[in-house]
Amino acid sequence: MNILSSFWIWLCSRFGSYRVLTMVIEADMMPDVIPEKNLILLKDDGDDWSVGFKCPCGCGDILELMLLAGVKPRWDIEIDRKKRPTLTPSVWRTSGCKSHFWVTKGKIIWV
Repeated sequence: MNILSSFWIWLCSRFGSYRVLTMVIEADMMPDVIPEKNLILLKDDGDDWSVGFKCPCGCGDILELMLLAGVKPRWDIEIDRKKRPTLTPSVWRTSGCKSHFWVTKGKIIWV
C-alpha cells in the first residue's frame, strides 16, 4: 500500500467520509465503468450473483465479489431502504493494495 492510499484510509476512518450506495443491474457482466462510491449489484433472472465496486483505498482497482452459494470465497449482501449495502464477511485483499475493510450500511469501516 502506498503512502497516498495509507493517508486516504486514515482520513476516511478519522472523518467517516467514504460511503457507498447500491446500483442494481440485470446483467451477466460487470459494466466497463463503475461510478465512484457506487456498489454495482448484478442480478441474473432476479437472483443476486455478484457485486463490483472501486476499492475504497483510492488505488483504482475494481473489486468483484461473488454472491453465489457454493462459490468460494463468497459474500452475502443486504441492502436497506436507503440503498446502503452491507457485505459479510469483510473484504480483505490479498494482492494489490492489501486493504481490509467492512462495508456496513454503506459505510467503509477499516480494519
